[in-house]
Amino acid sequence: MTSIGTAPRRATTPRTVPAWMILALACAAQFMVILDASIVNVALPAIRGELGFTATGLAWVVNGYLLAFAGFMLLGGRAADLFGPRRMLVSGLVLFSAASLAGGLATTPGVLVAARVAQGVGAAMMAPATLAVINTFFTEPGARARAFGAWSAAGGVGGMIGAVAGGAITTGLSWRWVFLINVPIGALLIAVALTALAGAHTGRREPLDLTGAVTGTAGLAALIYGVMRSADHAWLSGQVLVPVLAGLLLLAVFVVVEARFADRPMMPLRLLRIRGVAVGNGMLLLFGGITIAMWYFSSLFLQNVLGFSALQAGLGQTPAAVTFMLVARGSAALLPRTGVRPLVLAGSAGFLAGFGWLSLAQADSAYLTGVLGPTLLVAAGIGLTFPTLMAAATADAPEGDAGVIGGLANTASQVGGSIGLAVLATAASGAAAAGTPAALADGYDLVFLIAAGLGLAIALVSFLLPRRPRG
Repeated sequence: MTSIGTAPRRATTPRTVPAWMILALACAAQFMVILDASIVNVALPAIRGELGFTATGLAWVVNGYLLAFAGFMLLGGRAADLFGPRRMLVSGLVLFSAASLAGGLATTPGVLVAARVAQGVGAAMMAPATLAVINTFFTEPGARARAFGAWSAAGGVGGMIGAVAGGAITTGLSWRWVFLINVPIGALLIAVALTALAGAHTGRREPLDLTGAVTGTAGLAALIYGVMRSADHAWLSGQVLVPVLAGLLLLAVFVVVEARFADRPMMPLRLLRIRGVAVGNGMLLLFGGITIAMWYFSSLFLQNVLGFSALQAGLGQTPAAVTFMLVARGSAALLPRTGVRPLVLAGSAGFLAGFGWLSLAQADSAYLTGVLGPTLLVAAGIGLTFPTLMAAATADAPEGDAGVIGGLANTASQVGGSIGLAVLATAASGAAAAGTPAALADGYDLVFLIAAGLGLAIALVSFLLPRRPRG
C-alpha cells in the first residue's frame, strides 16, 4: 500500500487551457531539442575561424551537446516523475536558453563547449518531460496517438530546418545567431509552460536514487564517449575500449543497484517486464541506425559524391522531411485502428525498398532517380515507424513512471543513433579508402545495404510487440 507522502498525483489542468496549447508546447520544445542537434553543423567552419578551435576541439561543439543529451536523459525522465513534468520542462527551458545565450556570446572555445554541454543537459530535461506531458494529458488512445504523431513530426521539422536554417543564419547574420535565436523562443515557451500547465500537480515526495543516478548517467556518458572516439581511433584501441568498457561496467553496477539495493530505484527494472516497453526500446535502438543512415549519410552522398553544397543538400532532403511529417501524422491517426504491427511492417517495407534502391546510387546518378525517389520511400517508412514505436514503448507506462519511460525511449533512440553512426562510419570508410567520388559512393552504398538489414531486423522483432498499445 502506498503512503500518502509518496503517492503519485494525477495531473490536473484548468478546463480553460485547450489541449492544442499543451500539445503545441510539447511539440515546440521537442522542435528546439532536435533543431540544436543539427543547426550548428553548417556553422562549424565560421566558428572555427573566429574562435580558433583545433580540428579535434571543434568536434566537441557537436559532441558535447549529444553526449550530455544522451547521458542525462534517463535522469531527466525520472526527475520529471519526482518533481513533475511542468517543473522539469520549465527548468530545462531556462537552462537551455541561458546556455544558448552563453554560447552566442562566447569568445573562447572552452566557453562555447561548456555552453553546448549545458544545452545538452537542458535538452535532456526537456525531452522526457514533453513525453510525460503527452502521456499525462492525453489519456484517450486516439488522442494520444495523434499527439505522438505531432510530436514526432515536430522533431522532423527541427531536423529538416536545422541544416537549412544553419546555413542561412550563418551566411546572412552570424554563427552567433545560431545560438542566440533560442533565447527569445525559449522565453516564449517558458511563459506558455507556466500558463498552460499552471494547474498541473504531478510528482511525488520521494528522494532521488543518487547511486543509480550517478552510475546510470556516468555509464551512459562513458559508453557514448567511447563510441564517439571510434571516429578517430580503431575500435580495439585504448582510446575506444577503455571508456566503452568503463561505461558497460558502470551500467552493470547500475542494474545491480536498481535490482537489489535501491529502495526507490531511478529506473525500476519492473518496467522492463512490460512487453511494449522492453521490445519497443529494443526496436528504437535499431531504429537509431536507420535515422543516421537516412539523414546523415544521404546528406554526405549528396555533398561528397554528387557535389552539392551543405545548403543544397539540406534543400535536397526537404522533400523527404516533408514526406516524413505528413506520413507521421497519418500513421498516428491509423494507430488506434490498426495497432502497432501493421504500421511497423509497412514502415520496414519502406526501409527495405528505399535503402535497397539507394544502395544502387553511383557517382554519375541523377538526384531525382538516384536519391530523391529512394529517400522518399525511407522517409515514409520513418513516418510510419517512429511515432508507432514511441507510442508502443511508452503507452503502458504506470502512473508516476511516465517521465522515466519517456527518458528510456529517448535514450534508446539516441544511443542507437550514436552506435549506428560509429558502426556505419567505420563501414563506409573501409569501403571508400581511395577517397574518389566513385569509392565514396561504394562506401555509402554499403551503409545503405546495412540499413536495409536493420529494416528487416525491425520487421522481425515487430512480431514480439503487442498488437495494440494500451491507452
